[in-house]
Amino acid sequence: MSRKLILFRHGKSDWDAPFASDHDRPLSLRGERDAQNMGMLLVASGQPLPELVVCSPALRARATLDLALRAGDWSPEVVYSDELYGADAEGVLELIHRLPARPVRVMLVGHEPTWSELVLRFCGGRVRMPTAAMARLDFPASDWSGVEFGRGELVWLHQPKFFRKFRYTGRRH
Repeated sequence: MSRKLILFRHGKSDWDAPFASDHDRPLSLRGERDAQNMGMLLVASGQPLPELVVCSPALRARATLDLALRAGDWSPEVVYSDELYGADAEGVLELIHRLPARPVRVMLVGHEPTWSELVLRFCGGRVRMPTAAMARLDFPASDWSGVEFGRGELVWLHQPKFFRKFRYTGRRH
C-alpha cells in the first residue's frame, strides 16, 4: 500500500495588515480566495481526500486550511503542530515518520522555503511552491516511517493562478 501526501502552502499573506509577529500575519484577500478555490478544486477532482491534516499553527496557515475546508465542504481530522512553523525538510520528515499507520492520505499545511525543498528532496525535481499551491506526492511505503527522500513521485502540482477565473461563491456545483 502506498502513502499519499499533499503539501499545501498557505495562501498569500497581507504584509500591510497590522500584526504583532510573523506568526500572526493574516491572509490577504487574494490569499483567502485562492484558499477557497483550492479547497473546492481538491474536492471537485474526485480523488480521495486526505483523512488527516497536520497544519502549522501560524494564523495564515490556519486560515488557509479553514477556508479550503469550508469551501470544499470536507472535514478530515485536523491536528496543529508547532513543528511545521519554521521547520526544515529534515524536521518535516521526522514528523512524517511519526504519523500513525492509518491514515494513508495526509495533508501538511505549511510554509516556504521548506515546501519547495521537500518536493525537490522527495522527488528530485525542482519545483516552486507559490502561495496556496498544492502538490501530491506518492510513496511506495507500507507506513509513514518508510517515507524517505528520493523515493517520492510527484503526481500533480496545482498552482492557484491557473484557477483564479473560478471563484468560490459559497455554493458547490
